[in-house]
Amino acid sequence: MSFEHGGYIRELAETAGCETEQLLDFSANINPLGPPEKLRSVIARRLAEVAHYPDPHSRNLCEAIAAHFRISSAQVVPGNGSTELLYALPRVLNGRRAVIPVPSYLDYATAVERAGLEVRFLPLDERNAFKIDWTVVSSHLQGQDMVIAGQPCNPVGTLFDIDSLLACAARHPATFFVIDEAFADFIQEYRSVIAYQRPNIIVLRSMTKFYGLPGIRLGYLLAPAVIARQLREWLPPWSVGTLAQAVGEAVLAQDAYAGRTHSELCEGKATLYRALSEMIGIKVYPSSANFFLARLERSDMDARDLARRLLSERIAIRVCDNYRGLDRRYFRVAVRTRADNERLVDAMTRLLGTAAGCKATAVRRRTPAIMLQGVSSNAGKSVLSAALGRILLQDGYDAAPFKAQNMSLNSFVTRDGCEMGRAQVVQAQACRRDPDVRMNPVLLKPTADNGSQVIVMGKAVGHMTVAQYIDFKPRAFAAARQAYDALAAETEAIVIEGAGSPAEVNLKRHDIVNMAMAHHSGAPVLLVGDIDRGGVFASFVGTFELLCEVDRRTIAGFVINRFRGQPDLLHDALAYTANYTGVPTYGVVPFISELGIPEEDSVSFKCGATLARPVAADNAVSIAVIDLPHIANFTDIDPLRLEPDVDLRVVRRSEELGRPDAVIVPGSKNVLDDLAHLRRIGLAERLSALAHDGKTLLIGICGGLQMFGETIADPHAIESARGVQPGLGLLAGATVLAPEKVLRLTTARHTPSGLSIKGYEIHHGHTAAPGSRVAFVRDDGEAVGFFSENGRVIGTYLHGVFDDDAFRRWFVDDLRRRRGLTPLLHIQAFFDIEPALDRLAATVRAHLDVGRIYRKMGLK
Repeated sequence: MSFEHGGYIRELAETAGCETEQLLDFSANINPLGPPEKLRSVIARRLAEVAHYPDPHSRNLCEAIAAHFRISSAQVVPGNGSTELLYALPRVLNGRRAVIPVPSYLDYATAVERAGLEVRFLPLDERNAFKIDWTVVSSHLQGQDMVIAGQPCNPVGTLFDIDSLLACAARHPATFFVIDEAFADFIQEYRSVIAYQRPNIIVLRSMTKFYGLPGIRLGYLLAPAVIARQLREWLPPWSVGTLAQAVGEAVLAQDAYAGRTHSELCEGKATLYRALSEMIGIKVYPSSANFFLARLERSDMDARDLARRLLSERIAIRVCDNYRGLDRRYFRVAVRTRADNERLVDAMTRLLGTAAGCKATAVRRRTPAIMLQGVSSNAGKSVLSAALGRILLQDGYDAAPFKAQNMSLNSFVTRDGCEMGRAQVVQAQACRRDPDVRMNPVLLKPTADNGSQVIVMGKAVGHMTVAQYIDFKPRAFAAARQAYDALAAETEAIVIEGAGSPAEVNLKRHDIVNMAMAHHSGAPVLLVGDIDRGGVFASFVGTFELLCEVDRRTIAGFVINRFRGQPDLLHDALAYTANYTGVPTYGVVPFISELGIPEEDSVSFKCGATLARPVAADNAVSIAVIDLPHIANFTDIDPLRLEPDVDLRVVRRSEELGRPDAVIVPGSKNVLDDLAHLRRIGLAERLSALAHDGKTLLIGICGGLQMFGETIADPHAIESARGVQPGLGLLAGATVLAPEKVLRLTTARHTPSGLSIKGYEIHHGHTAAPGSRVAFVRDDGEAVGFFSENGRVIGTYLHGVFDDDAFRRWFVDDLRRRRGLTPLLHIQAFFDIEPALDRLAATVRAHLDVGRIYRKMGLK
């Protein structure tokens, strides 16, 4: 059986040789944003009511519609789609003849013909863009007619003059005028014809086009009460189901959804119109709706040829040769999302070319990409992103990592003096690329419970509260999009990392790092869950349930991470999740101990996971690392974990400190607050006691150096409002925090050993220590580290100080000598993550369906 309308997606997909979700459908004029997000919760709440018959009169829905249009509920008749009402009307109105301006929606004619009415078609003038002239219509009316017209009309999208309609209706009181406003909601500030309350004007409305739910089948009619009553009596009972009624009530309250639709489609519509108009041999008709009618004016192909070629690229358009007044030259395309529109324009430009004298509308190259999002923070996205980057590299692709926004106190300085998150630095190394600030264009470094330093494209733009940053986010996202586009243009593939969860209901509205980035990049999303924490399947389903439809469509599959055990034990759970969500699982990655790759943030550090390594205590030195509330660049200690003779542990309370061989106070993003914290819990006093005892070596890195000094001043409130505070007094020197941040890669000489060490500096503080013993001195002669008088306290601004294998062994052997142990002399461990990245890639490749990922990316 033939189906003459657009949107027959199953048949189109079968012809295209693809799954329905792989087809880009421009043949149906449905809101591309999908249904309003809140409908899922409405349906979930009302699902139990399907055990009972629905309200046969749809009273609540009628009252909601009436309130929306400020009319009486007696004038409202809901139906199982506006089509049901359209087919019923001719039988209720008892007219003799139908008058239909054409081209128009095909079912107008079908409905009246099935009711036995004579039909008079009035061809519209193409030279006037097919606009209805009510003077012409009036001249053909005979009385007891039924005029059916779209406002805007389908398939052209033009609007007629309402005053002319009202005048025509007044001249012909015995004629009914049925105005189809199926697409009127797409017109901002549109006033329905029903507002004029004429006795012979009836309005049809669809709730499925604008609200993106044609499968619900819901529409309504607005008419004089007497006509509404007659139609209501003619319709079968219970034609509108319980869930459809609930959905109808809910969508009428979706003002924010309507505003978003108008905003996004308005911009996309103008761009699409311009792009289509610039193509060779196409005439595009102006439209007030969410679609365009176009005519091919070429001898080498007609609309059916074009549709066939586009369908081979999995793009469907609506050929309009079955509309009265149109022929094989005409076709219609819906306005979809920007990314979808770009794909259509790209395909049509390749097929048709651009007219001479026109500058082709720029179409952003769609670089193959995959995005990893998580059901929570610390799900393993960063490590898996690094793994995929290395796998792509091994398979011959020039890939790069990307994370639009990272919140971390663990940062790195690039060659050109820009600051970025260390996770993307590791991922860049996995791809064998130099760290590039475009890989992490927005970095947030928390300074307090409700504020962060905001870094955009490697440079600090200021400290912001949460509210201030939300206001700033549009600018941040613009920078992120620009960075992504520039990076993507230079690579063959991108591995994008999200942040936290895409389903954080309090953050989704102004998201720039998860789904917003997925839509911009066009990347399919793998949702990662950490099964080691428990509750992973509930997290998958729960996250999926909280996503709106347009976001759900980006989810390609799930990835279970950190699994301990036999994967076949998960079979039933995997099948249940796939059946519930319709989304497959792409793999189960096992728990990998001793990754040998730096952690992204302090989550693992603070739970102590990163330091757990058994050593022989009688032949090892003990090093304690002080945990700080605002710890920064804690990866400075990662290389020490590799040493076989180092017992490394985290200390959070004074009673845990004991008398280790060395104590490291790491960097801090809020030095004064963290120093106050150490004093409050008694650790400041214990550190001072160890320093004076002289048996324990104290090392302060960056913020730790500043705490060890005599005073710390923050006159510009860069990190806190504490002003000037005394330090621990373990080193001579005073620190002042300045607005301009020092960002540089540094080579320095360690004076006791004579070793040259490469590292980096990230600090606002400037420490003056005249007369102090210099521990580290830069190539330019400036000191970046100091000793105390007894040599048992060291402070340095040099991050990465322990990355150097030779210096690290010298440092550990020095501790061994002080403890009475024989120094090992030779390097025992190499801080080289290349082998670790290869091992990681091998494990992930063995447990992820990489081929399927590549196909989703468009690589194979």
